[in-house]
Amino acid sequence: MVLRIGYVREHFCSPLLQFEAEDKGSTFTLVECPSGTGQLISRLTKDEIDIAIALTDPLIAGIAKGSEAYKLVGSYVTSPLRWAVITGHKPSAYNQISDLQGSTIGISRNGSGSQTMAYVMALQQRWPTSELKFQVNNDIHGLINSVNDGTTSAFMWEWFTTKPFSDAGECRFIGQVPTPWPSWLIAAHPTRAEPVAVRTFLNNLSRHVRAFASAEARAGPSVKFVMDTFSYPETDVKEWLDAVEYPEDCSTIPWNVITDTLSVLQQAGVVAPPEGAVKRDHFVNLDIVTLV
Repeated sequence: MVLRIGYVREHFCSPLLQFEAEDKGSTFTLVECPSGTGQLISRLTKDEIDIAIALTDPLIAGIAKGSEAYKLVGSYVTSPLRWAVITGHKPSAYNQISDLQGSTIGISRNGSGSQTMAYVMALQQRWPTSELKFQVNNDIHGLINSVNDGTTSAFMWEWFTTKPFSDAGECRFIGQVPTPWPSWLIAAHPTRAEPVAVRTFLNNLSRHVRAFASAEARAGPSVKFVMDTFSYPETDVKEWLDAVEYPEDCSTIPWNVITDTLSVLQQAGVVAPPEGAVKRDHFVNLDIVTLV
């Protein structure tokens, strides 16, 4: 089968884009989801994609809340995600994270990473998570418009993706909140995505990930690819590459990534504590993934 792979077109997906150029549609096609993980999960549910490369926390939260549209099948990025806390470009009352308490936070969609990380930020700031207020603004452009027209105080998005907007004077960074977990996992629909096809995809993706993340590639070719593909400044690309980490094998998931992430999400009030022990096969397709 030709797999439909949902993804967000960001620098993290550089190895995936290199894989696509080699594959030429023979085993998979890419489906862009610019609104992020909430949109990816929605498209898995609606039979618009078979696999999603998405943020760790909303994927795990979705399963914990009862979604049966997907199970985890692999890892994509093993380093934390650096979330910027972003407000409007004009001077305002919002100059640091502590200024945001009690205000309305912009998010892309309910259940998205932008919403989950707002809960994590509140937990770090010791704010009551039950008092958080949100406004859905769909995508990065809607979020930026919202902080500039005053309907929201701030929103959270990946640092380097939004830095060009900050550099252009369209918004301001007032802080950052790194994820307390590895940032990207891979999920697949439990019946539509055939295990053999998924395993083949993951094996080939692993090959491209290793090539992209190699010391030789980080010293030049990977920098050039990201600069040419996303028009990021060289200094930003090098700073990101110095910090990002990919797995050797995309078909493996450390079990503690799931349990540790669940623990933080429970503390933040995003998901309820489980009844009894966390079952591995509830979260992971054990016919495909290797737990380590």
